[in-house]
Parts: sequence; structure tokens; C-alpha cells
Amino acid sequence: MLLEWTKPGLSNPLRPICDLRVLKHFIEEARDAEAAMLACKEGHGLAEPVTVPQTKVDFNVWERKTALEQAQEVQSGLWLLNQAIGSLRTSVTNTALHSHIDNSLRNIFSIGQVLRSLNIQEYTPPAGGVAGGEETWRVSSASELLQVHVNFLRGKVHLLLSNAPICHQGSS
Repeated sequence: MLLEWTKPGLSNPLRPICDLRVLKHFIEEARDAEAAMLACKEGHGLAEPVTVPQTKVDFNVWERKTALEQAQEVQSGLWLLNQAIGSLRTSVTNTALHSHIDNSLRNIFSIGQVLRSLNIQEYTPPAGGVAGGEETWRVSSASELLQVHVNFLRGKVHLLLSNAPICHQGSS
């Protein structure tokens, strides 16, 4: 369904994807990856700690941010998760887990396409990684990383998508 809207060569711009069931599907798949990792007997350590976005949301601070600032925070967080989950793939040998990890990476890409459909600019990381104002922390286990992934989708990504201005046009 999503790929049909993102085919190269379509003359029409992407239609906004405002249905939160799309995000719910990504959250469920992220939970499945987390559960698979917890059930796996393989070691859960990462080769080295990875930087991930902060998942807690102070709603007073979030509400004071502009839509652009919120979008940048979500985009940079997705970029960090993509980097971290990509590095997780190299430290896991279980093929069933590879499938979940690959799916998580594809879903992060798809969420980026959803954001693009809402006229939210793609994130371009600065030369040194993440912009200085982004709150991050480091995790050293695969289960922590996948928990951050789930919580980030449930939190900041959900807030951004549910309040996207393009999804509320004409509903006043």
C-alpha cells in the first residue's frame, strides 16, 4: 500500500498519510522484534554502545516547540535509530533476528516516507552526527535498543503524526 504511493515517476505528489493505523502497524512490528530479541538465547550485547534518541516527552516543552522543531527532533531520532539498528544487525548471528532487524530498518525508511507525505523535510545529519540540541543517550544491549525503538514510535513519532497540520486542514 505505502510503496504504491512512493513509486518513482508518479506525476502527482504524495498524498498525505494521516491514518495512524499505519504507525500502529510499525509499532506492533517493533514490539515483535523486541519480543524476538528477548526470547533469543543468543547474547544481547552490542559490540559497542550506540547513541539513541531520548524517548521521554515533557509535554509542556513539546507543545512549545514549533512544528519544524518537532519534526527535526523526530527525524534525527529516526536517523539515530536507523544507525543503531543497522549496527545491531552486524552483531547478531541468528537469522530469525536478522529478519526482524531488517524489517525494523525497512519500517524506519517507510516512516520517513510517511513524514515526507506530510511535507516534513528529510533529516540531513551534520558532519559530526546529530545536531547539538538533540537529547540522546547510549545503550549497550540489543533489548534496550529495541525498547527505545518501540517507545520512540509510541511517543514522539505518534505525537508528530497525530498533530501534523496537513492532516487537520479543513477539519476546524
